[in-house]
Amino acid sequence: MDKIVKITTTTFDGNIAYHVNDEKSNVDNNRLKLSKKHDFDIKNLKYMNQIHGDNIEIVDFDSPSLTDNCDALITNQKNLPIMVMVADCIPIFMYDKKNSVIAVIHAGRNSTFLNIASKTALKMKSNFGTDFENLEVYLGPSIQKCCYEVSNELEEIVIKTYGKEFSKNRYIDLQGINKKQLNNIGVFDIEISNICTKCSKKPYFSYRLDKNCGRFSIVAFIKSH
Repeated sequence: MDKIVKITTTTFDGNIAYHVNDEKSNVDNNRLKLSKKHDFDIKNLKYMNQIHGDNIEIVDFDSPSLTDNCDALITNQKNLPIMVMVADCIPIFMYDKKNSVIAVIHAGRNSTFLNIASKTALKMKSNFGTDFENLEVYLGPSIQKCCYEVSNELEEIVIKTYGKEFSKNRYIDLQGINKKQLNNIGVFDIEISNICTKCSKKPYFSYRLDKNCGRFSIVAFIKSH
């Protein structure tokens, strides 16, 4: 069985994103330190210009480092690190343990409403033969229903589309919605972090706490023996 490396960075690793208010050299340095700490080649790192959509791309070593207009990456290539960057949105990691295929997903509110997690699982199935019984899913630290307050209009959409159990006094449960969407297609091996990026005081960036914050990430790769 292949060894899968899944890294969730923290504020101690610094800002990992170029698109926020930070010097490029700082981000370069933070990414390089991360690659040395976890033993992957920074030149191979694949990441996204995330736009809160549902575009899902399969990447290999020939793919550009930055995939534009994209919110999920899938690969079956060994030693090819893929990365998602967040600060309140849900970073999702998927692993097909039989076929050694991995995915990272940016699941904010819009992408969640577009079913990005289940669409990624279905793309893994259609392109790599993933059987959902062999699919492990992890939802990383993110803003939770304790803190994710939305407008009346958005609450109405959530209640109408998903059910009353996913909203309470305008606080919505994005993690629960993603889980339900995955359950609906037959994915049940789902682990959800209970860390709320906004109120837990844990070392993760939160856009709701600070609009000028950096981004943390999940980086994952299939390590060859």
